[in-house]
Amino acid sequence: MAKNFFLIWLAGIPGILTISWLVLPSMLEGRALAASPAIVSIASAAQSALLLALASWAGVKLAPQVGLHAPVFEAASLGQFDAAILRAQLLPGMAGGILGAVVLVAFARFAPEQLAQLQERFVLPIAARVLYGGITEEILVRWGLMTVLVWIFWRLFDGGTGLPSATSVWVPVVLSALAFGALHLPVVVAMLGSPTVGLASYIVLANAAFGVVAGYLYWRHGLEAAILAHIVAHLGAAPFTR
Repeated sequence: MAKNFFLIWLAGIPGILTISWLVLPSMLEGRALAASPAIVSIASAAQSALLLALASWAGVKLAPQVGLHAPVFEAASLGQFDAAILRAQLLPGMAGGILGAVVLVAFARFAPEQLAQLQERFVLPIAARVLYGGITEEILVRWGLMTVLVWIFWRLFDGGTGLPSATSVWVPVVLSALAFGALHLPVVVAMLGSPTVGLASYIVLANAAFGVVAGYLYWRHGLEAAILAHIVAHLGAAPFTR
């Protein structure tokens, strides 16, 4: 279990470093800070690494109890990696990624004017989208939060025996997807100030739409399918969005 935890945690670290050293400095440029930009970046990275560790541990501890898995990571941690395990993630991950790319392109094309202006001013590097969005966010939101929610619903409504009912999974899928959508609000607040209710709702619901896809993939196929879908979605949407 410890090796699986370490592998999953380590997989999310590059995304944190990318955000802390490539994205955060540009967001903070010209702002009055209580500490130097380097200190702020280090503090941000440390806080995110701690949250990532908690999510990684929660998933490793609770996911097997509710029938959720990270097959590739689990096999690698046991020294039993087989390419067939990864291949089983490819088709659902690619299909989910194509759907996600469509969602991202539509999200950009039909964005409210205020959000469209922000997208013109602030472009998230593709490395950050792939490493943080594709890997780190999936570990935090799906492997961590969604797993905990499924475990809670399973204990409360299914008696903690057998596999969770469909309801005990679908509700956490939707709740974690909404949380995933809400995680995109701080950047908007930092750049634009307090958004309107309509703009905030658009950001949350548009991102939550892909969150449902990723949650379903994690449930039915494994964490790696959700990660692959998220990566493919960003890569597929990149030529059509800024």
